[in-house]
Amino acid sequence: MGGYGDVQMIDENGLRMDGRTATQVRPITIETGVIPVADGSCRMTWGTNDVIVAVYGPMEAHPRKIQRQDRAVLDVRYNMAPFSTSDRIRPGFNRRSREISKVTADALESVVLLEMYPRSKIRVEIEVLCAEAGTRCVGLTAASVALADAGIPMTDMVVSVASGKVNDVVVCDLNKEEDNYGEADLPMGVLPNSGELVFLQMDGDLSPEEFQIAWDYNIQAAYEVHKIMIEALKKGGAN
Repeated sequence: MGGYGDVQMIDENGLRMDGRTATQVRPITIETGVIPVADGSCRMTWGTNDVIVAVYGPMEAHPRKIQRQDRAVLDVRYNMAPFSTSDRIRPGFNRRSREISKVTADALESVVLLEMYPRSKIRVEIEVLCAEAGTRCVGLTAASVALADAGIPMTDMVVSVASGKVNDVVVCDLNKEEDNYGEADLPMGVLPNSGELVFLQMDGDLSPEEFQIAWDYNIQAAYEVHKIMIEALKKGGAN
């Protein structure tokens, strides 16, 4: 959040810089089965975000010391390609990628039936090819699709969306400029079938009323995105 209130990103008609209204989500496409050697995979574009996820397993967990006798280990790796932003990113894991990997794993562990695969490991590789804004949300959502594509049993899929405040107006699904110069950011992970929350972070300040609006925007957007996810899995290809 940059917090530069003098950067006007909403015009007199209430439209944002990319032409969306306050409640609209950026365009989304989903394609499954994009990595032939993986057990499940997904490519998701969300705005100009472009993310590929590959799932491998269940497989025997190595080394043996990481095995859990009553459940599988969910090994999540989030990475941004060096060319994913205009400023070249140093290759390899950093503090941010480790944090997002852990947050993503925690959210997915709430829905994956890990107890069905004791002493096993399920590996989830999230690669951000092009980053606009909300890559952790896109990565988490795409990982849910890839796990479903791999046939991993889950109680639900996680849909993650980030709403926030721009020029004192709460808007849904922040784009790059809104994320950079807005006043607040509220990413959430939602289970569409139950309405439960498995992931919540906030950067910036929202009043209780603004928080509720952002919450409602995220919930409604999650239901919309969930429909696209289901259709992509049914078609087994681009959506």
